[in-house]
Amino acid sequence: MRPLRIQNPPARIPALQDEIRRSEQSRYDHRLHAVLLVAQGLTPPQAATWLGDAVRTVELWVHRFEANGLEGLRERARPGRPSRLNADQAGQVQAALRASPGNAGLNADRWNSESLSAYLHSLGVDLKPRQCRNLLRQWGHRQA
Repeated sequence: MRPLRIQNPPARIPALQDEIRRSEQSRYDHRLHAVLLVAQGLTPPQAATWLGDAVRTVELWVHRFEANGLEGLRERARPGRPSRLNADQAGQVQAALRASPGNAGLNADRWNSESLSAYLHSLGVDLKPRQCRNLLRQWGHRQA
């Protein structure tokens, strides 16, 4: 039997890794897999190579698992700047994302980081397209 191969792996691996980072649950599952590989006898450098993570990251996950069990692998609060959107604005934006950008008064065919940036500007919130791309990813909105 011929081994299975993925066509053009260098182009497809980043998309797969982005999909893993897409949600809190998939990131948790990824950490579980790393710890499982180490539990099954791989070294952290081997597991890191297989999963595309830094060795130190896999070591950290193993230590957190040893100290706190499965709970140690769950998502933790991340430090950083507070959101520029309040809860009402975030809800309004998420509702707008479920409709066409044209419904929000924009001259765009689809939602992407640029159209979201323009929409937020109309709400008095100045976010650059890169920050908007992060928001779209965080909310699970797929860009075409």
